[in-house]
Amino acid sequence: MVRFEVEGGVARITLNRPSVSNAVDLPTAQAFGEAVTAAAGDDVRVILLAGAGPRFCGGGDVRSFLAASDPANYLHELATLFESHLRRLSELPKPVIAAVQGAVAGAGLAFVLNADVVVAARSTKFRMAYSGIGLTPDCGVSYLLPRAVGTQRALELALTGRTLTAEEARAWGLVTEVTDDDAVTRRTGELAESLAAGPALALGQAKRLIRSSFGEGRAHNAADEARTIAAAVTTDEAQKLIRRFVAG
Repeated sequence: MVRFEVEGGVARITLNRPSVSNAVDLPTAQAFGEAVTAAAGDDVRVILLAGAGPRFCGGGDVRSFLAASDPANYLHELATLFESHLRRLSELPKPVIAAVQGAVAGAGLAFVLNADVVVAARSTKFRMAYSGIGLTPDCGVSYLLPRAVGTQRALELALTGRTLTAEEARAWGLVTEVTDDDAVTRRTGELAESLAAGPALALGQAKRLIRSSFGEGRAHNAADEARTIAAAVTTDEAQKLIRRFVAG
């Protein structure tokens, strides 16, 4: 359901249900949570999300909804559990890269919105898709999407069923970079290696400051920034890089 492997400081979390477009059911959400826990380890400096097969993630596994004896309770448990694991992922003080291809729909958008850098294959399509089966956004999509693209654009996606191309998603702020379809794996691997070789504390804390600013006032954020940079300057990593910069 979910593969996890670590090499060179890069943790790769791969959704591995290609026969169902990597749709998420309860066991998959649980396995994803285990992978997030493992990615919190000190040996991991960067996290790379991917989906096996031609499509990144088609959202929730609709067949599992129908098979549940109590669909309402099942969906409540799935949405609650999956969102909590995605939020834990976004709160980890290390960069998260998503490599997406084919289709990103429904709760699949939550992976994109909780990643820090998103590289999309040029042929990728993005769609909310919930209303097409009479359902509503979950897994933090209704919270994160308007913060990424703006309220009116988020409403357009939710209400009209509009599908975005990869280039449109980049222009709207959902995607960081668009590559040729056959270059996504190589490009995200390069980014992961580059970030893994970078200053881990500085990158992780920069991410934390930006993401936590959603829920904090400016004065609180400014105080947090000041505390964080003061602590960062004392680290061996920063001291080494500062001396290198001054030396020219």
